[in-house]
Amino acid sequence: MAEQKPDGAALVGALLRRVRRAADLSQRELARRLGLSPTTVAQVETGRRDLPVTALIRAAELADLRIALVDGDGQEVTGMATDAVRDRGGRHFPAHLDTRHGDQDWWHGSERYSRTRPWYTYDRDRGARDRLRADLGTPADHQPPQPGDGPEARARSRQDAAWAARAAERRRWTEERARRGFPGVWAPTCTCPPGCDDLLFPSAALSARQNAVPHVDDCGCRCDVS
Repeated sequence: MAEQKPDGAALVGALLRRVRRAADLSQRELARRLGLSPTTVAQVETGRRDLPVTALIRAAELADLRIALVDGDGQEVTGMATDAVRDRGGRHFPAHLDTRHGDQDWWHGSERYSRTRPWYTYDRDRGARDRLRADLGTPADHQPPQPGDGPEARARSRQDAAWAARAAERRRWTEERARRGFPGVWAPTCTCPPGCDDLLFPSAALSARQNAVPHVDDCGCRCDVS
């Protein structure tokens, strides 16, 4: 026969008795330390009254114990991160929803013309959320904020990555043609200073002039390798 688990009130009462035993405190002494009446402590221990979790935490500390959540395997479960992303009002997002960047599938419906794109958002559609969780698993927490999370910065990052990928593909194509011995393969003999590389593969937005001529002023070569 399976062991019957105590209900919530009985469990709290048993835990409070464990605390008193470990801390060597009478009901009256524990009540005084917690700012409660001895009658309240007695009623909690007999399961006739509930105890606020904050009071139970303080009681556990008196016995050098702590209250924790554990999963089915007995592993401790921590609370959700307090430094996770927040909405524009500085509030935490709903705990049961999964946050994502605002430029990921956010634009739909007429509101896209009247609202500023948020940095972070979430899906309200439970079906869509369940499908994503089935494919990718349930995130343990909301994502932490990172530098470059804004939509404009993410757009620049995607553009830079696309330019870098195209440049790498062109280099691969040129090297492959040279390896196969095709005639007329142009092999650059570039003498650009290092500053040109910063303009050809920028990490920040460039001016209109820099976009038109991606070379520094003292570049004598000014070759177009893009």
